[in-house]
Amino acid sequence: MLLNWTVMILYNYFSAMFVGPGYVPLGWTPEKSQDCMYLQYCKVCQSYKAPRSHHCRKCNRCVMKMDHHCPWINNCCGYQNHASFTLFLLLAPLGCIHASFIFVMTMYTQLYNRISFGWSSVKIDMSAAKRDPRPIIPFGLSAFAASLFALGLALGTTIAVGMLFIIQMKVILTNKTSIESWIEEKAKDRIQYYQTGETFVFPYDMGSKWKNFKQVFTWSGIPEGDGLDWPVRDGCHQYSLTIEQLKQKADKRVRSVRYRAIEDYSGICCPMTKGIKTFFTTPCTEEPRIALSKGDLILATRGLKHWMYGEKILDSAADGGIRERGWFPRRCVEKCQYDSETDQPVDGEKKNR
Repeated sequence: MLLNWTVMILYNYFSAMFVGPGYVPLGWTPEKSQDCMYLQYCKVCQSYKAPRSHHCRKCNRCVMKMDHHCPWINNCCGYQNHASFTLFLLLAPLGCIHASFIFVMTMYTQLYNRISFGWSSVKIDMSAAKRDPRPIIPFGLSAFAASLFALGLALGTTIAVGMLFIIQMKVILTNKTSIESWIEEKAKDRIQYYQTGETFVFPYDMGSKWKNFKQVFTWSGIPEGDGLDWPVRDGCHQYSLTIEQLKQKADKRVRSVRYRAIEDYSGICCPMTKGIKTFFTTPCTEEPRIALSKGDLILATRGLKHWMYGEKILDSAADGGIRERGWFPRRCVEKCQYDSETDQPVDGEKKNR
């Protein structure tokens, strides 16, 4: 059984790693040219982003139905390997549970044959096994400690990977990805903020958990569709989600606040010279940091108490072109009093918006 678990775990692990998520073809455009207005354009891949696809900075490609980039498989989890990745998350805890049972029974047997319970004391004999006709291999102290350590690893893996499996199954049964769940939450916030009276309906939920399940898991192991076109529920169309993404992108530009750098920042994750609180509250994320020089302009889109995230406006981007995005310490910047595009105070502009 342990060999069976090992084979199935490694098969799905390496399948998720080497099969990959599937990438949007370079230079891809929709069949109808008028549909381009509903899609975002990727300057890196020189193509439009197909529905449900996102650009991964680590893979440097637009990934079909991207869920997330997983460092453990050194690849993205997406359209083609979502099923293999999820099966790996299921089989790994099951194999660890089996191994934990063996470890517990082994240690129990070793202790049972070595411990004698008296009326007032407990005596442990680690030198030899208790006289028993059964063929029991006695453990030394090092072997017993190794078994205990392996049990801890097995239980830790069961809990950690098992929680990831539960998270993945929640999004699969609603036919979403982790990114699309976040987009749906932002859609609700946008509608509530502007009081538009809209109702956002996620277009890819088939209305049945079984139908959503079959979108990922098939008997052939090959997911349904081509990763570019997707079935949608009644009342929605192929670009319902991409239109919402464009609205959120426009809203992000509206809500951004312009800051100016007043201190230099090298771009390291945990700067020692920017204060103890800044050092210990560095964002726990794979998103990059951006280096700042005094006088740089940054459009901040979100932030924490001691850190902010935004886009640095480069001098060469006169036509609104290239921008560097990342985290930077809040103490290194100050809010610009006037927006150069509107010549209006930023605070007053935010109130009007």
